[in-house]
Amino acid sequence: MKRESKGTKIISWICLGWALLVALVPLVWLVMSSFKEDPLARPGFQLPESIYLKGYISTFKDLHVMRYFGNSLLVSFASVFISIVMISMSAYVVARLKFKGKSLVNMMLYSTMFIPATALTYPVYNLVKGLHLYNTRGALIFVYACSGLAVSFFVIKNYYLNIPPEMEDAARIDGCGYVSTWLRVIFPMARPGILTAGVLAFLNNWNEYYWASLVLIDKEKMTVPALLSTFTTTFRTNYNGLFSAMVVIILPPIILYIIFSKFLVQALSGGAVKG
Repeated sequence: MKRESKGTKIISWICLGWALLVALVPLVWLVMSSFKEDPLARPGFQLPESIYLKGYISTFKDLHVMRYFGNSLLVSFASVFISIVMISMSAYVVARLKFKGKSLVNMMLYSTMFIPATALTYPVYNLVKGLHLYNTRGALIFVYACSGLAVSFFVIKNYYLNIPPEMEDAARIDGCGYVSTWLRVIFPMARPGILTAGVLAFLNNWNEYYWASLVLIDKEKMTVPALLSTFTTTFRTNYNGLFSAMVVIILPPIILYIIFSKFLVQALSGGAVKG
């Protein structure tokens, strides 16, 4: 048994090391390339001849990256707040209450995971135009709040199922209804799962480009993924500026993950709440 346990640990460490290598190699390559004047002249992991910061300076000074950051933060946080409030309450109903058509609701929500965004282009575009939201940040908030619901629903619902039913029974004895039980008992206990769903939704919205390019026209309203398209023209690509902008763009999600990593581990392990 001890030999098997030791062998299992070795295999686990090898797999973790390989996963870490696969995750870090592209990031290291990207950061190194962003400091090269011409990344194509010294490709791969060759060290730059000198530290070249013009790409970073141009990103902040000429392209006004903070404006794109502001748009992305506004759209991402607003859409995450709306979607998480809706999903956290609906997931509680599906996870705890018994009603006819419960399995149908689950099936319909999970089926949305298999529908590509391109298949919804025409109806969503017409809906946005019909609501007179085209070329507004509200249109993007509306689209993001209604997309990716299945993933958030799956994470939050599974976390609700780990909460002992006795906690709800005690709240009912004290006179709490369904809403007050969810607000005062279930929501605080399920906070790691809800925050995990919120972080995943934020990362998806932060990096999304398809809908942002479809419903927004004005440069002043575009989000950070649209910033990358400014480095590519018909005849030339500014790789130094492109890589520098990519490094700047990926920093907020990394910082967000570091801040909420504790909640992510608790929610994904499913062991934060025990009866």
